[in-house]
Amino acid sequence: MNMAADLARRAARNRWLDRPAYHENDLTLTHGRLHQLAARAATVLADAGARPGTRVLLALPDGIAWVTAFLATARLGAVAVLANPHLAAGDHAHIVRDARPRLALAPTALAPRFTALAHLTGAQLLHRAAAQPPAPPAENDPAHTLYIQYTSGTTGAPKGVIHRHRDPAHYYTGAGAQLLDIGEDDVNLSVSKLFFAYGLGNSLAFPLYSGGSAVLLPGPPRPAAIADLAARHHVTHLHAVPSAYAALSAHSDPAAFGALRAAVSAGERLSPALAARVSAHLDAPVLDQLGSTEAGHAFASNSLTRHTPGTVGTPAPGFELQLRDRDLKPVADGTEGELWVRGPTVMPRYLNRPKETARTLIDGWLATRDRAVRNPDGTYTHHGRTDDLEMVGGITISPAEVEEVLAAHPAVRDVAVASLPNTEGATKLRAFVVPHRGEHTSGLEAELTALARARLAPFKVPRSVQFVDSLPRTATGKLQRFLIRTAPAR
Repeated sequence: MNMAADLARRAARNRWLDRPAYHENDLTLTHGRLHQLAARAATVLADAGARPGTRVLLALPDGIAWVTAFLATARLGAVAVLANPHLAAGDHAHIVRDARPRLALAPTALAPRFTALAHLTGAQLLHRAAAQPPAPPAENDPAHTLYIQYTSGTTGAPKGVIHRHRDPAHYYTGAGAQLLDIGEDDVNLSVSKLFFAYGLGNSLAFPLYSGGSAVLLPGPPRPAAIADLAARHHVTHLHAVPSAYAALSAHSDPAAFGALRAAVSAGERLSPALAARVSAHLDAPVLDQLGSTEAGHAFASNSLTRHTPGTVGTPAPGFELQLRDRDLKPVADGTEGELWVRGPTVMPRYLNRPKETARTLIDGWLATRDRAVRNPDGTYTHHGRTDDLEMVGGITISPAEVEEVLAAHPAVRDVAVASLPNTEGATKLRAFVVPHRGEHTSGLEAELTALARARLAPFKVPRSVQFVDSLPRTATGKLQRFLIRTAPAR
């Protein structure tokens, strides 16, 4: 099996060759042209040292060059190592030490970071490919490693997650086709980038396996840019994280989203208040889902035919979910537990981390580190991460519950809650609030405290509110709560 060759055959068989696959700036590339370009680019990579099993670092921005490089690497049977080009130099060095790639594809500005490797820019790859013959596809076992994707580092050093040639097809046949009804007439736009699990499914698996297309945004996903692209390309499926949706609902023209069939949210817990606000703004359902780098894409999701706001829906096709207590015993419906998942795209292991793999994978079940409740109707309500729990006065609480209440205030754009020591050393709950632009904070702390007292138990009410311009988040939009916990005492 070879994922790239299989996609090329699929496009020919389904007569997609002349259909648009990607839109980048003013360029539209068809499925046929893409697969031809990738086959020729594989020859360029082979000339640069890529071989079956060798690793190729992709540190490119989203664009046609990124997709071409990924498919070319797959065609050779080499392994793509996905890296955010905006990482700090130390983070790139960590990935190079851990993955040991032979070749790096990265912008010219990043070349000094990869002096020990052969180096190509995306533009060089595309230019050289035009004059090369196509490389024959390597034949692999379906379990052959296709790519290594690094976790977002919400709790520490990123870990390399291994995925196989067979996995991307499942991303589409499960979440993409059956839950989101993505077909050959649909256009996807993902705020999450291709080098992340969420973005890879949205912008690579969904268009290439459906015969549809995707809009690629190399630059930052600002609300005006998203709205412009959505209107210009008649986007039917928008994929973003809650913080991006909050900005979009506040700073975009809803008329730009007239073709939208669904807005998909992942990467972080979506509050019901934000979901309702975004749905009204976009005039489309906001379908919350839950996934992870270790699972490849979504393992639980709402769908166009079954949508229960306030939940992450039901298990995606092919996946099983189980909630367990600390002794790994199943808990009853309505009881919060730690979420474990089993399914076709769960990683076989972490790269170079056998002990971490053994703790995370037990008898084929993946410990997601998420906390959730299974409801009587079979849906799941997400209650945050196991490492997000806070201890206040000897009582363990979930800050997500407090954040949901505070986020319901119309002046709040973003919020995080953490347990921090005060100047006397006593641990107190503090809320960090990002107000909407133009909102006055005078009196807002008192309003938020009153709101929390009206809806929460007394020990869950923040003892102070700190107004900030932004919250520390990873590039996928996930809150880095461990950084919030380092705020100075007050």
